[in-house]
Amino acid sequence: MLDRESAVQVATVLSKALPYIQRFSGKTVVIKYGGNAMTDDELKHSFARDVVMMKLVGINPIVVHGGGPQIGELLERLQIKTHFVNGMRVTDSATMDVVEMVLGGQVNKDIVALINRNGGKAIGLTGKDADFIRARKLEVTRATPDMQKPEIIDIGHVGEVASVRVEVIEWLTNGGFIPVIAPIGVGQDGSSYNINADLVAGKVAEVLQAEKLILLTNIAGLMDKQGKVLTGLSTQQVDALIADGTIHGGMLPKIGCALSAVNAGVNSVHIIDGRVPHATLLEMFTDEGVGTLITRRG
Repeated sequence: MLDRESAVQVATVLSKALPYIQRFSGKTVVIKYGGNAMTDDELKHSFARDVVMMKLVGINPIVVHGGGPQIGELLERLQIKTHFVNGMRVTDSATMDVVEMVLGGQVNKDIVALINRNGGKAIGLTGKDADFIRARKLEVTRATPDMQKPEIIDIGHVGEVASVRVEVIEWLTNGGFIPVIAPIGVGQDGSSYNINADLVAGKVAEVLQAEKLILLTNIAGLMDKQGKVLTGLSTQQVDALIADGTIHGGMLPKIGCALSAVNAGVNSVHIIDGRVPHATLLEMFTDEGVGTLITRRG
C-alpha cells in the first residue's frame, strides 16, 4: 500500500497527464519498436505497458517492429553467410525464408504475446496478410569517380513500400485491437520483400495521417556537433543540419523517413531514447520528453 506522500505523487503525475490524454484521445500513433527496448526484459515490459495504457485512454497505437539482430543470429546458427551493401542486408531466397520466419513468426508473436500478457488485445500481421503492404524491389546503385554511369547492384528480396491498404489497420483499431506489423511486403507476383522497419512505420503513419510517428532508438536523440540533444526542430532546421554535416551516416535514412512523414501530413515525429523505461509515455504525456521532436513548424 502506498504511503500518503507516494499516493499524492502518483495522483499529481496522473493529473498532469490529463491534458495530453484529452488532446490525443482518438488519434493514431505509429511506433517503430526496436533496439534495446526490444531486447532488454525490463524495457520490453515497460514498452508493452505503455502501449496498453495508450489504448486504454483512447489513443490508437500501431506498432511496427524490426528484428535485424535476431535475423543475424539465426542465419549464423544455420551457417547461411550474409553481407551488407550500403547498410542493407543482401537477401537471397534462403535469407528471405529466414527473415520471414524470424520477423513474421518469432519476433512478431513474441511482441503480440507480451502486449496481451499486459492486458492489451494485440494482433500480429505482415504485409502479406490481405495484401496489406504492397512492395516493389529496391534498386541500389553504386558510383565511383572512374565509372561512366552508376552500377546497379542486385541485393535480392529487399523492397520499398509501394502502397498500404488503410482499411486493414482501420478495421483492427476500430475493433479495439493493437496491430503489430512485421516489415515484410508482397510484390505483384506474390514474392516476399524485406523492408526497412523505419520506412514501413513512416509510410503507415503517412497513409493513416497519424498524429505522431515515434521512432525508438539506442541514442538520446538527434545531437548537435557538441553532443547536445536537439529537441524541437522544424523540417527546415533538419534540412540545414543535413546540409552542414551534423546529421550524417546511419542516421540519414531514419531522418529521411521522419521528414517524409511530416511533409506528408503526420503532425510530428519523435526520435526517442528507447533505453529509458516508459520512454513512449514520457514522450506522449510530459512536456520534457526523452528525445527529438520534428514538426513542419519552427
